[in-house]
Amino acid sequence: MRRRRLGVVALAVLAAVLVWLVADPLLGHRLGITDGEQTLDLGAAPVGVVALLASLSGWGLLAALERFGVRRARAIWTGVAGAVLTVSFLPFIGNGIDSGTRVSLALMHLAVAAVLVPGLGGTSPGTRADAIGGRPPTPSTPRTAPDGGGGPRGRA
Repeated sequence: MRRRRLGVVALAVLAAVLVWLVADPLLGHRLGITDGEQTLDLGAAPVGVVALLASLSGWGLLAALERFGVRRARAIWTGVAGAVLTVSFLPFIGNGIDSGTRVSLALMHLAVAAVLVPGLGGTSPGTRADAIGGRPPTPSTPRTAPDGGGGPRGRA
Protein backbone atom coordinates (compact mmCIF):
# COMPACT_ATOMS: atom_id res chain seq x y z
CA MET A 1 0.00 0.00 0.00
CA ARG A 2 2.89 2.35 0.73
CA ARG A 3 4.19 1.98 -2.83
CA ARG A 4 0.74 2.71 -4.26
CA ARG A 5 0.35 5.83 -2.13
CA LEU A 6 3.81 7.01 -3.08
CA GLY A 7 2.78 6.63 -6.72
CA VAL A 8 -0.36 8.67 -6.07
CA VAL A 9 1.76 11.45 -4.52
CA ALA A 10 4.05 11.39 -7.56
CA LEU A 11 1.06 11.59 -9.91
CA ALA A 12 -0.37 14.54 -7.96
CA VAL A 13 2.93 16.42 -8.31
CA LEU A 14 3.05 15.54 -11.99
CA ALA A 15 -0.53 16.80 -12.46
CA ALA A 16 0.34 20.20 -10.99
CA VAL A 17 3.51 20.49 -13.07
CA LEU A 18 1.62 19.51 -16.23
CA VAL A 19 -0.87 22.34 -15.64
CA TRP A 20 2.10 24.69 -15.19
CA LEU A 21 3.67 23.36 -18.43
CA VAL A 22 0.52 24.11 -20.39
CA ALA A 23 0.01 27.56 -18.87
CA ASP A 24 3.54 28.91 -18.79
CA PRO A 25 5.74 27.47 -21.54
CA LEU A 26 3.06 26.27 -23.97
CA LEU A 27 0.53 29.10 -23.74
CA GLY A 28 3.18 31.67 -22.85
CA HIS A 29 1.46 33.06 -19.76
CA ARG A 30 4.10 33.80 -17.13
CA LEU A 31 2.64 32.78 -13.78
CA GLY A 32 3.33 35.23 -11.00
CA ILE A 33 1.97 36.84 -7.87
CA THR A 34 2.58 40.54 -7.27
CA ASP A 35 2.95 41.87 -3.74
CA GLY A 36 3.48 45.59 -3.90
CA GLU A 37 6.54 46.08 -6.09
CA GLN A 38 7.79 42.50 -5.86
CA THR A 39 6.64 39.75 -8.17
CA LEU A 40 6.99 36.11 -7.22
CA ASP A 41 7.43 34.05 -10.38
CA LEU A 42 5.87 30.64 -10.16
CA GLY A 43 8.11 28.15 -11.93
CA ALA A 44 7.96 24.38 -12.16
CA ALA A 45 10.07 23.85 -9.03
CA PRO A 46 7.87 25.85 -6.62
CA VAL A 47 4.75 24.31 -8.15
CA GLY A 48 6.18 20.81 -7.69
CA VAL A 49 7.38 21.47 -4.14
CA VAL A 50 4.03 22.88 -3.01
CA ALA A 51 2.16 19.97 -4.62
CA LEU A 52 4.57 17.52 -2.97
CA LEU A 53 4.16 19.11 0.47
CA ALA A 54 0.36 19.16 0.16
CA SER A 55 0.32 15.53 -1.02
CA LEU A 56 2.60 14.30 1.74
CA SER A 57 0.54 16.21 4.32
CA GLY A 58 -2.61 14.53 3.06
CA TRP A 59 -0.97 11.12 3.13
CA GLY A 60 0.33 11.81 6.64
CA LEU A 61 -3.10 12.78 7.93
CA LEU A 62 -4.72 9.70 6.43
CA ALA A 63 -1.98 7.45 7.82
CA ALA A 64 -2.40 9.00 11.27
CA LEU A 65 -6.16 8.50 11.20
CA GLU A 66 -5.68 4.87 10.18
CA ARG A 67 -2.86 4.27 12.68
CA PHE A 68 -4.93 5.48 15.61
CA GLY A 69 -7.90 3.39 14.52
CA VAL A 70 -10.25 6.26 13.84
CA ARG A 71 -13.57 4.88 12.64
CA ARG A 72 -14.41 6.00 9.14
CA ALA A 73 -10.89 7.37 8.63
CA ARG A 74 -11.38 7.56 4.88
CA ALA A 75 -14.61 9.54 5.15
CA ILE A 76 -13.08 11.95 7.67
CA TRP A 77 -9.98 12.36 5.50
CA THR A 78 -12.09 13.02 2.41
CA GLY A 79 -14.05 15.70 4.27
CA VAL A 80 -10.85 17.36 5.48
CA ALA A 81 -9.40 17.19 1.95
CA GLY A 82 -12.50 18.90 0.57
CA ALA A 83 -12.30 21.61 3.22
CA VAL A 84 -8.59 22.19 2.54
CA LEU A 85 -9.29 22.42 -1.19
CA THR A 86 -12.02 24.98 -0.56
CA VAL A 87 -9.81 27.07 1.72
CA SER A 88 -6.96 26.88 -0.81
CA PHE A 89 -9.05 29.04 -3.18
CA LEU A 90 -9.32 31.95 -0.71
CA PRO A 91 -6.03 33.62 -1.75
CA PHE A 92 -7.33 33.87 -5.31
CA ILE A 93 -9.84 36.48 -4.13
CA GLY A 94 -7.12 39.00 -3.28
CA ASN A 95 -5.23 41.42 -5.50
CA GLY A 96 -1.88 40.78 -7.10
CA ILE A 97 -2.92 37.82 -9.21
CA ASP A 98 -3.95 38.29 -12.82
CA SER A 99 -6.80 36.23 -14.22
CA GLY A 100 -4.54 33.84 -16.17
CA THR A 101 -2.50 33.02 -13.09
CA ARG A 102 -5.68 32.73 -11.02
CA VAL A 103 -7.18 30.19 -13.44
CA SER A 104 -3.91 28.27 -13.71
CA LEU A 105 -3.50 28.03 -9.94
CA ALA A 106 -7.12 26.95 -9.52
CA LEU A 107 -6.59 24.23 -12.13
CA MET A 108 -3.41 23.10 -10.34
CA HIS A 109 -5.28 22.81 -7.04
CA LEU A 110 -8.10 20.89 -8.71
CA ALA A 111 -5.66 18.60 -10.55
CA VAL A 112 -3.84 17.70 -7.34
CA ALA A 113 -7.14 17.08 -5.53
CA ALA A 114 -8.46 15.02 -8.45
CA VAL A 115 -5.49 12.67 -8.07
CA LEU A 116 -5.17 12.64 -4.27
CA VAL A 117 -8.76 12.24 -3.13
CA PRO A 118 -9.57 9.05 -5.03
CA GLY A 119 -5.97 7.84 -5.03
CA LEU A 120 -5.20 8.11 -1.32
CA GLY A 121 -8.73 7.93 0.01
CA GLY A 122 -9.49 4.79 -1.94
CA THR A 123 -6.64 2.77 -0.43
CA SER A 124 -7.52 2.62 3.25
CA PRO A 125 -7.30 -0.82 4.81
CA GLY A 126 -10.77 -2.26 5.31
CA THR A 127 -12.35 0.23 2.91
CA ARG A 128 -14.49 -2.39 1.18
CA ALA A 129 -15.58 -3.91 4.48
CA ASP A 130 -16.52 -0.45 5.80
CA ALA A 131 -18.56 0.23 2.69
CA ILE A 132 -20.79 -2.82 3.25
CA GLY A 133 -21.46 -2.46 6.95
CA GLY A 134 -18.30 -3.93 8.44
CA ARG A 135 -18.74 -7.39 6.93
CA PRO A 136 -16.01 -8.90 4.82
CA PRO A 137 -16.64 -8.59 1.09
CA THR A 138 -18.34 -11.45 -0.70
CA PRO A 139 -16.86 -12.76 -3.92
CA SER A 140 -18.38 -11.27 -7.04
CA THR A 141 -17.81 -14.37 -9.17
CA PRO A 142 -19.01 -17.87 -8.39
CA ARG A 143 -16.31 -20.24 -7.24
CA THR A 144 -15.69 -23.51 -9.04
CA ALA A 145 -14.52 -26.79 -7.64
CA PRO A 146 -10.74 -27.33 -7.52
CA ASP A 147 -10.92 -29.75 -10.47
CA GLY A 148 -12.41 -27.02 -12.64
CA GLY A 149 -15.82 -28.62 -12.77
CA GLY A 150 -18.88 -26.97 -11.42
CA GLY A 151 -19.89 -29.88 -9.22
CA PRO A 152 -21.77 -33.07 -10.13
CA ARG A 153 -23.49 -31.57 -13.16
CA GLY A 154 -20.26 -30.01 -14.52
CA ARG A 155 -18.61 -33.39 -15.18
CA ALA A 156 -18.92 -35.19 -18.43
